[in-house]
Amino acid sequence: EVVFKDNFSAAIAGIVEGDYRRDGTNQLITCSVDGEVRGYSPANKDSSHNLMDNNAEQDLVRELSQRKNNLLLELKNYSENTKAGKEVGGLKLSATTDVDGQQMGIIPANTQLQTSLQVTTETESMPSHVQLLINTTNNTVIKSVMIFAEGIFNGESHVVHPPAGSVGSSLSVPIFPPKDVPIDLHVKTFVGHKNSQQYHVFELSRQLPRFTLYIHAPANTPQPPANVSFPLNERINRVVMWVNQNFLLDEEISADTELDIRLMALRTGTALFIQMVPGTMTIRCEDIDLVGGIIQALAGSLNIENLTSTAIYPAFIAELKDVLVKVDEYHNVRQKLTAEMADHSNLIRSLVVRAEDARLMNDMNSMKQSYLKLYDLNRDLINGYNIRCNNHTELLSCLKIVNQAIQKAGRLRVGRPKTNVVTACRNAIKQNDVEKLFKIIECGSV
Repeated sequence: EVVFKDNFSAAIAGIVEGDYRRDGTNQLITCSVDGEVRGYSPANKDSSHNLMDNNAEQDLVRELSQRKNNLLLELKNYSENTKAGKEVGGLKLSATTDVDGQQMGIIPANTQLQTSLQVTTETESMPSHVQLLINTTNNTVIKSVMIFAEGIFNGESHVVHPPAGSVGSSLSVPIFPPKDVPIDLHVKTFVGHKNSQQYHVFELSRQLPRFTLYIHAPANTPQPPANVSFPLNERINRVVMWVNQNFLLDEEISADTELDIRLMALRTGTALFIQMVPGTMTIRCEDIDLVGGIIQALAGSLNIENLTSTAIYPAFIAELKDVLVKVDEYHNVRQKLTAEMADHSNLIRSLVVRAEDARLMNDMNSMKQSYLKLYDLNRDLINGYNIRCNNHTELLSCLKIVNQAIQKAGRLRVGRPKTNVVTACRNAIKQNDVEKLFKIIECGSV
């Protein structure tokens, strides 16, 4: 970093530090080859105006100089690689050549990377995942692969570096999507020869579809009883196109008059049936979260602003009913504990007054008995408080489950019907009308 600049008429012979002015402070002493000597005192705040301003222009010059050095180094590497390779017919290049004691290598100009995505089912050693297959179009090898993606790797990046003895022209990388969301994969692949010291970096992007961990269900898979039906005035071809774009299947779906897709979710092992006839679409699956995600993604892709549906989920309703029963029990326990605490508080006040009166009357036996009763009551209050805390925690947990159930019911609709369902469900809970709540979840309204 340059803070001060000065010019001599001749070359510099040496630079030392010493007391040049004999005043007890050291200066920077510079001597030229023709005998010229100059001294420089350390800078202080008062003389800062004499120094060069470290402004944005100087920072830009420093950044450009660094970029220049990097580009020169890269150009040098390219030049050495060009010397190392011998072109034969404009296509075939030698693998390696000894240049400056290093093994340099260049790859054919027509080298390309091919990528593919494949769903792999669960095995004993690895859960279900998506396999990213990368291979080259010739005999070059893949030294390493770097993948950048949000939400699926720790630190948002993943590096695969196979051992030197197992490198080849293909490499597979397992990917474990945590949930059904589209993911952009930014891949950097290092390609060269087995003896190369320098490698060419291929950069490419690949997108994982929203619904990846799904395969075709076996032929004997029973039809799930839970389902959601809604009107859909779209051509079946558009829905088929949406399925092919958002599901990672081994073969594309085709349909003309009716749509019947039978899939299996590898995360949960539940069956997913997507059926459609002109004007009506039905999704059959026990996982209400998955069905809600499919409806929201489909509506967003087809630009559907408002969509109402009819949901039949007996198991989901039964679980919600059990949770609501627990909520009523926790409320009753809370009220009972509050009443007991109020009674204990009143009794404590009277015992404190009695103990104080006994002390003033010098009746030590009565005072002792009163304080022993106070001790027992205080212990009961502490136990009651712990019970109230546990009860409050369980109550909040159940209320959270109820709120999530309402949100899941809302995701089965789109737009204004979704807002109406959430509002109506909350009003039904305030009114303690369970049957009305279940009716709203099923039909979207009372």
